[in-house]
Amino acid sequence: MDVKLDPSRDDLPLMANTSHVLVKHYVLDLDVDFGSRVIEGTIVLFFGDGNRLNKQTSSTQETFQMESEEDRKLRTTEPCHVPEMDASTSSPQMGYSEFAVCGKGDQDAFDNDGNHDNREHASEISSSKYCRDTGNHGREDFLLVLDCCDLSVLKVEEVDVAAVPGLERFTKAPKLAASPEKLRREIVRDLVALPADGWREQLDCYTRCSQAPGCGELFFDTDNWSLRIRKMGARTAADFPRAIRIWYKTKPEGQSVTWTSDQSGRPCVYTMGSPINNRALFPCQEPPVAMSTWQATVRAAASSVVLMSGENSAKPTPLREGCTSWYYYVTMPMPASTFTIAVGYWTEMKPKTSPSDDLVSECPLLPVKTDFRSADTCSHVEYPCRFQNAAAATQETIPHRVFAPLCLEAACQEALLWLVPPCLSAAYSVLGTHPFSRLDILIVPANFASLGMASPHIIFLSQSTLTGRSHLCGTRLCHEIAHAWFGLAIGARDWTEEWLSEGFATHLEDVFWAEAQQLPPHEALEQQELRACLRWRRLQDELRNSPEEMQVLRPNKEETGLVSASGASVVKYGLNPEKGFMQVHYLKGYFLLRFLARALGKDIYFSSLRKFVHLFHGKLILSQDFLQMLLENIPEDKRLGLSVENIVRDWLECSGIPKALREEREAEDCAPSGLARRVGAEVAKWIRVNRRPGKRKRGKREAAFEKLSPDQIILLLECLLEQKTLSPQTLQRLQQTYGLQEQDAEVRHRWCELVVKHKYAKAYEQVERFLQEDQAMGVYLYGELMLSEDARQQQLARRCFERVREHMDRASAQVVSEMLF
Repeated sequence: MDVKLDPSRDDLPLMANTSHVLVKHYVLDLDVDFGSRVIEGTIVLFFGDGNRLNKQTSSTQETFQMESEEDRKLRTTEPCHVPEMDASTSSPQMGYSEFAVCGKGDQDAFDNDGNHDNREHASEISSSKYCRDTGNHGREDFLLVLDCCDLSVLKVEEVDVAAVPGLERFTKAPKLAASPEKLRREIVRDLVALPADGWREQLDCYTRCSQAPGCGELFFDTDNWSLRIRKMGARTAADFPRAIRIWYKTKPEGQSVTWTSDQSGRPCVYTMGSPINNRALFPCQEPPVAMSTWQATVRAAASSVVLMSGENSAKPTPLREGCTSWYYYVTMPMPASTFTIAVGYWTEMKPKTSPSDDLVSECPLLPVKTDFRSADTCSHVEYPCRFQNAAAATQETIPHRVFAPLCLEAACQEALLWLVPPCLSAAYSVLGTHPFSRLDILIVPANFASLGMASPHIIFLSQSTLTGRSHLCGTRLCHEIAHAWFGLAIGARDWTEEWLSEGFATHLEDVFWAEAQQLPPHEALEQQELRACLRWRRLQDELRNSPEEMQVLRPNKEETGLVSASGASVVKYGLNPEKGFMQVHYLKGYFLLRFLARALGKDIYFSSLRKFVHLFHGKLILSQDFLQMLLENIPEDKRLGLSVENIVRDWLECSGIPKALREEREAEDCAPSGLARRVGAEVAKWIRVNRRPGKRKRGKREAAFEKLSPDQIILLLECLLEQKTLSPQTLQRLQQTYGLQEQDAEVRHRWCELVVKHKYAKAYEQVERFLQEDQAMGVYLYGELMLSEDARQQQLARRCFERVREHMDRASAQVVSEMLF
């Protein structure tokens, strides 16, 4: 497949200048309005020093890094916003009652575009002086760059944290000896540096500081990908305010926020976090190195539920005018891209068991320890770490809740609720301490573009996981639970190394699922070998149909982890619409880990994995960090020639299939595992049946087919897809034998492929149902329907797309639209 890649279109820019200042904490105060499809309010950012040592120099040119030519090409600057310049340079403090209640705020101060209307004052000041040259050529003021897209920024101001009484108990700033500007900076410096055992007081201080009055509006302008902020006279990063408040509102079309309806037809909103992460939800620093904590107060309609990445199980606080307020917080620093929110008319699903059997989901939060540290202190930045909490270390399951629209209650009872405790327990048995103290699971609307997504304290699951037997639901739940360790507690320092998250989760989902089912070792091995066979087929197909450049697990190669002098970077292919549908980083990453586990032995491999989690939780890593630790304690004579260098070369920095993997699969194909071998025998039966589609001849026995697991049925259907023709009678019998229309979504997907390939009109209704109810998996089917060049199938595809396109995930809709029109 010869596809020309355009970096300006395909690469996602991370614009924030994290080398100069880092956001240490966000305080969000937001209103959700389903009527206008807008989230609006304020965000207060508390800054610490940048990612490199803050060098004080006399030359501003040395302190502020010039933007690159690539940055300038990416930007199309919007008009500048110049603050009012009165004698006090302060702005009135706008309280909750003055600004917005449930999204209905006083907009008199803003123009029709939602931008601050300060044109009268702009005529008195040369706006071009402050805004024309955002590259800072010839300027002396420091420029703060935040990642921002699809937001209406209304006002930016410095926060007067020195006006908050009582902070002297926690800070060392000498109030009498310092200038007001220096005092404010020193208060925030001390606040962000409070020790982990003072996290409650720290959160309280952040809350009170976020409500302090403003002490001067700041200049700002926006472009396609960023928000740029200046303070006159602040010539270096060290001079820039350490606490700023941004008034803003989202746009209905914002790419980070999905407004839709749930399965009951009621409005809801959730954040997907990709492909542009959270920059259309709030202005932030998106490079992974900008790890921060956060807290958020979210107001919404009284009957709705607000779920969020937060350590506490929030409860609603009633407010006036039919609104409720929800408050969440996080004390473990993580990238802003991991922040997730969902607001809708969800219902908490509880298992229908006696109270004595329901202890897991109802168990209370762990008692708070006054000191989370132990003799074996973790090497990450200080925070209240569960790995240093003795009670957490023995907690096999964590408190959890499941939310969904009420119409899905029966499906949740049957397919999901009973699975959560054994899957959590299985993960604990393999990796140890759960990194997060609790878990919410939400069944998201039909337009969700994936089978699942993990964020801190919350997992989104597609409704497609609830159909059929428990197999798909269990494996997907295990996959997302694995992300708590790999992807969240341990993150990639360079987002192009997605295999460090998805490869690990794919590998561990099989291990967790076998443990959750309590399978004997030989049965677990057979199940895992069958799934390896399925993934091998998928990987081969994917590599045949994707650009070579996008098959590389480490596309930045020797530049992986490098950033510009300002801290900005790009995510290679991060904006390419095909990227979200590719599985290469899942599959090649999985096969690499499987190869290492087999080469080193199960015991050594999983012992090393637990050691890796202990050493690197709370930190960002590159591939070589894991590989070096894995190999360093293995005697040379048992490494089988493995080295970091050859693994990186053969597996991570090349397209196609690694030689070691090809040799392994060729050997496996010659002697397939028991489950796969039984499928082969069933395939042969179906081929014989297909050769005599008419009535059974006298004296001939009708073929007897074995009962197959969902994975076996998938393999069977994939093998039958390779047959040139299957008769309608064969297809009908297939459907009846395995009850295909009632199987899980992965089985039904293969069945729909067979229906499309062989133009089996009797089952077209099932294809239509799949395209509408299983949107996370249906994109490929649209392509198959159009490639068939059958007028009826093409009409079916267009009809289904018209029904769902209004609410369809934006990236999916773009890809499907290109297929259809």
